[in-house]
Amino acid sequence: MLFRSQRRPLRDLLPDLNRAAHRADPRGAFGRTSVGTWSSGSYLPMGAVVSDAGRCWLWQIEHNGAWHWQVGEHVVRAAARTERGAGADPRSTGYLALLGPTDAEHHWHVSLAPGETFGTVPAAVTVSDDGFDGAVARLTAYRRALRRPHEDHRRLPVIFNDYMNTVMGDPTTGRLLPLIDSAAAAGAEYFCIDAGWYAELDAPWWDTVGEWKPATSRFPGGIAEVLDRIRGHGMVPGLWLEPEVVGVGSPVAGRLPDEAFFCRDGQRVVEHGRYHLDLRHPAAVKHLDEVVDVLVTELGIGYFKLDYNINGGPGTDTGGLSAGAGLLGHNRAHLDWLDAVLDRHPGLVIENCASGGGRMDYAMLARLQVQSTSDQQDFRRYAAIAAAAPAAVAPEQGAVWAYPQPDFTDDEIAFTLCSALLGRVHLSGHLDRMTDDQRALVTAAVGTYKRIRPELAEAVPLWPLGLPRWTASWLALAMRAPSATYVLAWHRDGPEADEPEVVLPLPHLTGQPVTAQVIYPGSGPADVSWAAGRGALTVSLPARPAACLIRLAN
Repeated sequence: MLFRSQRRPLRDLLPDLNRAAHRADPRGAFGRTSVGTWSSGSYLPMGAVVSDAGRCWLWQIEHNGAWHWQVGEHVVRAAARTERGAGADPRSTGYLALLGPTDAEHHWHVSLAPGETFGTVPAAVTVSDDGFDGAVARLTAYRRALRRPHEDHRRLPVIFNDYMNTVMGDPTTGRLLPLIDSAAAAGAEYFCIDAGWYAELDAPWWDTVGEWKPATSRFPGGIAEVLDRIRGHGMVPGLWLEPEVVGVGSPVAGRLPDEAFFCRDGQRVVEHGRYHLDLRHPAAVKHLDEVVDVLVTELGIGYFKLDYNINGGPGTDTGGLSAGAGLLGHNRAHLDWLDAVLDRHPGLVIENCASGGGRMDYAMLARLQVQSTSDQQDFRRYAAIAAAAPAAVAPEQGAVWAYPQPDFTDDEIAFTLCSALLGRVHLSGHLDRMTDDQRALVTAAVGTYKRIRPELAEAVPLWPLGLPRWTASWLALAMRAPSATYVLAWHRDGPEADEPEVVLPLPHLTGQPVTAQVIYPGSGPADVSWAAGRGALTVSLPARPAACLIRLAN
């Protein structure tokens, strides 16, 4: 359940069946499985086990397709029991299995001839005696070492995207130009035109996508007029793209052979009015390379939001393979295609979206620079996602929507903006319709982010209240950076809504005479105090919804 964490006693999941009586391995286990082509459509490809003593085993499966993991236990065998002496009780020990696609869960199998080899999907495990937070710190360092080097990981530019609660996939020149001007005034450095730019006005487009050419009816003066306005403000232009799909009514569907698409039993797979490209086939790769190269070289696009809104099921059996084996081949070819795109265009920044987090894995994120964490449209609920996201993605890659609106109160504007300030800012909202005072709140948030972002690229996350509960009234996320600790606190309606303040333990600062300062918003109901002896920060936010960003430093 994406960003809705659960913590349960392992013995509740693996009941004691009296190993002394049975002297056999249990047949049950606890696991999670992702099926189809969304690696995180239901669950993140990761998990953790924490002992009573605080030792944490934390893992991730680095695969952009189907996977399975399980935790179980087995009895120590007779030879080991004999070493402890005759009559010794059997002892059980735990195991962790991290798997890519399997036969039982994913219709995957391959047959190897003598001398042939097969490589499994990669996975990583980290162990820390400092509990879950310590394990996430180690995994964050590993994720940073794993990634393809890119300037974006250091610069962390602010991205305005016109979609969420704003244009919503219906862009035109008239709608975009005022947004471009106001986004630039607020401090945005990239401006991404989201879905719809390729669809003629009032024309059905879902099942006709695939050519990716600007719609003339949306941009009477050409889309270059809009892109030039973006560049004229010093921002980098971006476009939304869903490269792996071709609508059943698209002309592209007739130009490519059947083998360039997912097929099963000799028929193209149709999912929600679309075919799925099979990137093992050179014709599919050639088509996508031509699309990307034209948009980059002729239109000057410097940012792509790569979306992915269908699930292709178990895969493709083209070539006489099992469907799961065909899917794995496509998954790996997809990664090769992304590598080749970035090899040709090394300055390009690519966002991994997939319906707002449906493919959040470190096969993709080892290559791509930005990860959409959600398409949640309620800013109150998004706070829980923003608080949990750094467990799944390095902070400087995790993009959080911040979509202030002119009908929001000042507290609501600050709340939605705060959610993005310890990750990547995905700014949206009708900034062009705001009052001067409202725009000042937005500009102040962006300015605060720009001052602290150099440290976020090196920071590691902490959760003073533990991973957030979806309905909790109080939420907290901290970032331990080189020169300071930054803390986000949110107060919203929930079970503890009437509590006007919360105490946030920060044990790494115990005994240190740091100063606690609210750095955003600049004025409001927030009140903070630091107790060095207890290593505890008290935050008072009587209003709700309300949020603030706090800096603790000497």
